[in-house]
Order: sequence, then C-alpha cells, then structure tokens
Amino acid sequence: MNMDETVNAGDIARLADVGRAAVSNWRRRFEDFPAPVGGTASSPLYLLRDVEAWLRRNGKPFRVSPAERLWTQLRTVDDLKLGEALANVQTDAKTFEFLHERYLEAHSRLLNPTPPEVVELVLAAVDGDTVIDPACGTGNLLMASKARNKIGQELDPVSAVIARRRLPKAQIITGDSLRHNGIGQKADAVLCDPPWHDRTWGHEELVGDARWTYGLPPRGEPELAWLQHCLSLAKPGGQVAVLLPSAAANRRPGKRIRGNLLRAGAIKAVITVQPGRDLWLLRNPIGRVPEQIALLESFGPIEPNTRVIDLLDDDVDLSPGRHSRTDATAYLAEQPNFAVPSLPELREQASPPMTTIGELIRNAPGAHVVTSPTGATYEIDPAKLDPDFLEGVLRAAFARTPTGSTRLDVRRTQVPSLPLAGQRRYGQTFAQLKALENSLQEAAGLVRLGYAGLLGGQIGPA
Repeated sequence: MNMDETVNAGDIARLADVGRAAVSNWRRRFEDFPAPVGGTASSPLYLLRDVEAWLRRNGKPFRVSPAERLWTQLRTVDDLKLGEALANVQTDAKTFEFLHERYLEAHSRLLNPTPPEVVELVLAAVDGDTVIDPACGTGNLLMASKARNKIGQELDPVSAVIARRRLPKAQIITGDSLRHNGIGQKADAVLCDPPWHDRTWGHEELVGDARWTYGLPPRGEPELAWLQHCLSLAKPGGQVAVLLPSAAANRRPGKRIRGNLLRAGAIKAVITVQPGRDLWLLRNPIGRVPEQIALLESFGPIEPNTRVIDLLDDDVDLSPGRHSRTDATAYLAEQPNFAVPSLPELREQASPPMTTIGELIRNAPGAHVVTSPTGATYEIDPAKLDPDFLEGVLRAAFARTPTGSTRLDVRRTQVPSLPLAGQRRYGQTFAQLKALENSLQEAAGLVRLGYAGLLGGQIGPA
C-alpha cells in the first residue's frame, strides 16, 4: 500500500457502506477521527491508512476492493496529471469504468460531463446504426449508444485517450472538430453536448466555411456553430440531438439562423431537460417542410404543438416556456388557496444563560435526526433536546451568517440554554416563523407567475 493514499468523505462512505451523512457524524462526534491531510474545507482528504485504523478501532466493518485501492493510488498524483495517469492505467474494462466514474466525480467542474439522466433522454430521442459525437469528451454519449458504428472527435488529447480505452471498437479522433473536422463520413445520427461556453471557437478563421448553410454564427453564438456543424455530419434526413443552454433559443444575435433553420424544416423540437439546458432535436432537411414543431417544457412524447409561422416574428423565440400557459395556469390554481400565516407574538425579556449548539448536541446523543439548512444531519435524543428547537436555532444561526456564506461553526455558536419545556416553547415559535418564511417564499413565486401571466396576456384583471 502506498503510504500517501488519500480518500475523501465519499470514498469513506463507500468503503464502510454507509451514507455521507454518517461520515459527517463520525467527524463531529468522535474526537479521534483522523484529521484531514489535504483537499479543501468543503472536501477534505484523509490518509487511507488512518481511516482504516480508525474503522478497525471502532468496530465498523469495511472493505477496500482492488478497484478502490487502485483509485486511492491514482489520487496521490497531482490533480492536473490525474487524467493522464488514468489513461495509462493497465487494467480490465470493468475496473477502468470504475476509475473513470471516480475521475469524473473528482473533476466534475473541469470536465463538465453530461449527467447520466440527460444521456438517457438524448438516446431516447435519437440513435442509429452509425452515430457521431464531434465533441465526445471521455465518450459518455457514445458509450450509452447502441449504434454498431461509433465515431467521435475530442479536442483534449487526454480525454480522447480515455474515450479510446472505454470504446476500443469506436473511431476516436483527436483534434478541434470545428476548426479541423477529422470525421470524413456522414451518420444516421449525431449526438453532441458541445463546449458551448467557449467564445474562442474560431469565428475569424471560419468566416467563409461551407457548413454555415443557415447563416454565419455571430462571434458570441458558438452554440449555433456547433448546431450547424452537427447538421453537416448527418446524412440527408439524418437525426441530430444537441444539448444547448436555454439562452440559445432566444438570444437576438441568433434569430436569423433560428429563422432559417425553421424555414428549411431543420428543427423538430426544443425540449427543456434541466433548468437552463435544452435538448434541440433536428434533422438534415429532406422532403416536405413541417408546419409545426414541438416546444416542450419537459421530456415526454415529442408531438408538434407550435406552428412554425407563429415563431417567425421579430424574435424567433424557440424557448419552450415562452409559448406555454404554465405560468398562468399555476397562478390561477394557487390564487384561491394562498394565505400568509400570522406573526408569532414575541416580547422583550432578560437575556437567559447561553450555551453553544455543539454543547446541546453533545449532551443529547440519540437516534432522532435533525437536518440543518445545508443538509448536515445531527442525531439527538428528543427527551433531552427538542428537535424543533434545534432546527430553529440552526436556521436562525445560518440566517445570521454573512450573505452567501454556508459556513457555520456549530461548536461555538451561542444559543439560549433552556430546560426542555422552554425549548419546546421556543420550538413552537421557530415553527411558526418557518411557516411564515415558507409562505413568503411561495408568495414571491406567486408574484412571479402573476407577472409572467399578465405580460403574456394569458390572464388579466378580474
């Protein structure tokens, strides 16, 4: 065993077959729990040997599988070289997939992998005998596809090597797909989750490119460059599925291209699959231009519901929510039932003795779980500490922290020291305030629905 092998809280939870909340409880409740040796405040790292020794001392069963052991060894590599180290690991396909999953978890922000649930939606919408992904990353979309022939291109050479390891029968090309397309054939289907945030996509070099059938993409609209690139890789009548930010459906610089795509019959549907993310379903146009397309606020049967002629206005807005009655319907449904709870009656009093949240929790160990606003859990005995009181002081403490901060030192946060009966009275008042807070949040949401419905003309004054 490498003496420097490290694990994070998620790794420990997997080793001991418990939830992450249990690991958080161990860290708080046991003074001899290993101290972090690296990582960050939100994701500390621990020496594996120290964790193993602690688990043994405390009689907690655990198992370090060969794959987990290999991952902890990889974790000793500098973060910037972790992908390269993974690409060079010699192991079987199943173990490599395990290591790849851990790699994506460790670098989710940098790699920005397509979520598995979104991958499923893309494949449910389009697939074929030959499939191309011109920005394939480490190969998630191609891996999920059941196509017989799989072709991908990836700018990052390390990700391209990983994709080849995962897809030994696929053709994976290394290079910039927009500037230097290396894919020399057409596909039945093109799937893509492109790097749409890249504003240096090659606007100047590609001004006269033959792919811009529907118009030259503006410099700030790389999404529309990828959209047309994907269409150019599809056979006539071939299907295209591209994941784009929701703003691509309505930004003004792209309206001419959106209009041309509609007139040519290239757009089949725009479907919201996550907040801020839409799935565009297209086809390389052939035959009759459809009169309607589908604009859907959630994934479901892809049935045309919006006339193309109604979309060809000054905005060419293809946002699924723009043309629905959801806001107005929701407002009208909530309006009759909405009510704001009354304020609890509070009075001035002399300051009681104080203690800390940490002391309250330490003095009342038990099995009842109380969850803080950040999701942290505390196990207490309700006969010694009132759950509503604990939840209330946690919410109050977080409300008092600086704006935007989620850090709270529960060990030192001062709160009133009360007998159980007094805690229960406080708990009832905290519960009233929480109900009022929730109602005010609902009111804010209802106000937004009212604004949207009035603006869209779907509701009006009584």
